Amino acid sequence: MSKVKICGLSRIEDIDAVNRALPDYIGFVFAKSRRRVDEATASMLKERLDSRIKAVGVFVNEKAEIIAGLYENGVIDLAQLHGDEDESYILRLKGSCGCPAIKAAGVGDVLPKPPGNADYLLFDTLSEQRGGTGRPFDWGILKGFQGPPYFLAGGLSAENVCEAIKALSPFCVDVSSGVEKDGRKDAYKVHEFVSLVRGFDFSA
Repeated sequence: MSKVKICGLSRIEDIDAVNRALPDYIGFVFAKSRRRVDEATASMLKERLDSRIKAVGVFVNEKAEIIAGLYENGVIDLAQLHGDEDESYILRLKGSCGCPAIKAAGVGDVLPKPPGNADYLLFDTLSEQRGGTGRPFDWGILKGFQGPPYFLAGGLSAENVCEAIKALSPFCVDVSSGVEKDGRKDAYKVHEFVSLVRGFDFSA
């Protein structure tokens, strides 16, 4: 069964919604974004988060010591890296604090070769803003992928997530704008998305 990540949480209402739906992961965006949160906000939200849900910090070319501090302070449980972080950076981050790393890779016409040492990969639609476009890429590019477990992102919603799982069986499906209404997380859409993934029948 594919796991579920709801990304871009920034309000108490968002936390309350995921605590009811219980996805496997949520995401706090620390990189430049309209969903960006600072450490104080993320810490407050994490304290309210159900302990069964893991918090992922989303970063772009952040200093490893900043991420390590957030991990050691219990604000995040994993780091999602969307910048130019290479194998040595990932190894240094994991070696300094043990924080599991998800390395994001933008997919255009071909499958990129991500750096090694990451615990997981995340495939999203290639873009200048390094993700968050709300647009899917050609999932066929990932058919037969051999590598670390991966998160599938990019334009997922209740309308297409079952199709994506049937096509690829990713480790985790990652959604943000697909569970929003008027730019904010919508509790009904969050619950609907999680329920669809949890109820997906692989034999169908």
